[in-house]
Amino acid sequence: MFIKVVPQGHCAIVIRFGKPIRIARSGLNFFVPFFDGLKDVSGQWGDEANKNGVFIELSEQITDTRPRECFTKDNVRLTVNCVIRWRISDPQKAVFEVDHLQQSLRESVLAEIRSFVGSHELNFVLSSRQHISEHVISGVLDTVKRWGVNIVGAEIQELTADDATVDAMRQQLEASRRSEAIKLEAIGKAEAMVREAEAAKNAAILHAQGQSEAARLIAEGDKVYIDKIAEVVGQDVAGQIMIAQKTLEAYETIVKSPANKVFLPLTTMTAGLISEGR
Repeated sequence: MFIKVVPQGHCAIVIRFGKPIRIARSGLNFFVPFFDGLKDVSGQWGDEANKNGVFIELSEQITDTRPRECFTKDNVRLTVNCVIRWRISDPQKAVFEVDHLQQSLRESVLAEIRSFVGSHELNFVLSSRQHISEHVISGVLDTVKRWGVNIVGAEIQELTADDATVDAMRQQLEASRRSEAIKLEAIGKAEAMVREAEAAKNAAILHAQGQSEAARLIAEGDKVYIDKIAEVVGQDVAGQIMIAQKTLEAYETIVKSPANKVFLPLTTMTAGLISEGR
């Protein structure tokens, strides 16, 4: 009998005559000499997820799919790179149920990414990194369980279009920004015109109210004036005096006019009043 120490966070598959018989966990483990051995996975996995070929990592692993090309539903070529976080839950299945575990895991994830990208158009794909991650996890879940693996997460690290598409998208974005700027400028001008019209309306209302108030005050003043004259000369004569006075004021305004021709409508009554005034 011999003793083997398995490091913390690792395990080893004990085989006898090439057949797995148990899982050796971290700590001291006893083996039957010449009959028992430890499965060497370095031939399948390389240096990934194992130490010295026989100690399998049980902690969370990170695998990069490396950039791969795929096409959207509208036939745009994209370059996609995904980082997979996973953990071995059943070491025996991970070793014996699938050949080249990490490579199979990468290909399964890439197949799900291609499936998602190929069934959606570019604009949706570029804005759906989280959807892609969720689609990948749900799509490979059943498969990796058969391999004794749990998917912890899948993160899209790179999602880029080809140069021609990027240029077209940039031009579209610039056109959209110009359109938005023109729209905002038009809205600003329209609002300014509305404010100017509102101000002009308020000014006109205030002017009209001022004229109305002025006319009212003049009318009240004329009434008081006529009443005072009427007390001395009588109502009829007071009215005639008032008419004559207004006529003279009108003449004064007409005379001051810069026009070349001036028409003075002189009535018989007004002429008589003017003569009497002389």
